Amino acid sequence: MSSVHRTEWVDYAKAIGILLVVYGHVARGLKSAGIMHDSLAYQYVDSVIYTFHMPLFFFLSGLFLITSFQSKGFGWVLGSKVDTIVYPYIVWSLLQGGVEVVLSSYTNANVTLQDVMSLFTSPRAQFWFLYALFLVFLTSLFVLKFFGAKSLPFVFALSITLYLWLPKLGFNVNFISGNLVFFLAGTVFRQSNLIRFNNGLISWVVMLIALMGQYFFHKVGYSYESKGFFLLSLSTISLLAVISFSEWLSRYNLSFVAYVGASSMAIYLLHILAGSGARIIISKVLGVDSLLLHLLLGTLLGMMLPLLALKVIKYFQIPYLFSLPVSHYWSAMVAKVK
Repeated sequence: MSSVHRTEWVDYAKAIGILLVVYGHVARGLKSAGIMHDSLAYQYVDSVIYTFHMPLFFFLSGLFLITSFQSKGFGWVLGSKVDTIVYPYIVWSLLQGGVEVVLSSYTNANVTLQDVMSLFTSPRAQFWFLYALFLVFLTSLFVLKFFGAKSLPFVFALSITLYLWLPKLGFNVNFISGNLVFFLAGTVFRQSNLIRFNNGLISWVVMLIALMGQYFFHKVGYSYESKGFFLLSLSTISLLAVISFSEWLSRYNLSFVAYVGASSMAIYLLHILAGSGARIIISKVLGVDSLLLHLLLGTLLGMMLPLLALKVIKYFQIPYLFSLPVSHYWSAMVAKVK
């Protein structure tokens, strides 16, 4: 698989994943606002999405860990993650939190300044993902540094054990035990060259198994909160189905879809503000209570407004919103760490 093609399908998978993230948060916001009822249909769709959309992002994040580590080294990779994960986590937790505090009377949650300032111990809203992702990256980097790449299959097996049987020992430990398995799955699968869905029949079989798995999993009464072997299996086959579909979709050179995937971080950081703002305007300013209109416009604006904001930020060259202000100095410094 060529590097160009590889990059394309990853971006397509990210585009699918971020669309599910935005829709899921829009739907949950509508439910909290009383616009959407807690129906069986809502519960089913919500649970299906939450079984695999965030595991997908952990999986994709783990794909190129070994390549980066072997070509750049421990210090550079660590510095780049501080730059691209920790820094935007802090900046956007404060920015979104500040807006939520000011507009708390118009939103579903009563956010206080104390809630916002606890970001180092208690990540809020969608930012839990960046918090957990850095912990998972950090864990994996130290494994590579002290035990080498050959230890990853063993550590991957250990992560499965942690996911299935580790009791709740604490906030940060749960972030690692619940997500490390998917991150390392991406790393191990990439190293093993197992991610190859060039065969159309295999792609359809994977998607069919995922659909059947989702149906029977929920039919017997399980949900995305039913942590265990069945959920782990379902999450894995479902994210592989997305990868399979992305591999097929990338053949059609849908440049906008690839652009959405490449911009998924900006969408992730901004979509709550965009979606919540859209809901407030549609319901309280325009007086519209149509659920379908809220879902469509909320999801559309939750995707498009962050892309528009990204364009404006790039056009006016507004610095320091998505990367560390001293990232070039930091990278030069940490690259010396052996």
